Amino acid sequence: MTDQDEGRVRLDKWLWAARFYKTRALAAEAVEGGKVQVNGDRPKRARPLQVGDMIRIRLGPYEHTVAVRALSGRRGPASEAAALYEETASSRSAREALAIQLKSLHAVFGPDKGRPTKKDRREIQRLKGRR
Repeated sequence: MTDQDEGRVRLDKWLWAARFYKTRALAAEAVEGGKVQVNGDRPKRARPLQVGDMIRIRLGPYEHTVAVRALSGRRGPASEAAALYEETASSRSAREALAIQLKSLHAVFGPDKGRPTKKDRREIQRLKGRR
């Protein structure tokens, strides 16, 4: 009998199947690094999940809080992966607020013009007193 037959699947496998991480190795590394919590505890990567578990996942600056709705050890299309979990409303609103804040930060610090033009180089040379 496999874990899926009993209604359980490994945490790292579920995170990979739910498309939070591109590979199982990345999912396992995130769990070992403390970026994932299950029901408020720091789990091991082989911890079996059950339907109803609450998982907190930190991905970069964003934090997802999701409830496990279904179990799968197979990585399928994104539409199937989205059915595996349900994100809490507070988590979604906090993530969207952070995204807006980060976008506004990037607007303030726009990219420079790039390399100086020939005209700019002449002005720099003139200011340095070389011509």
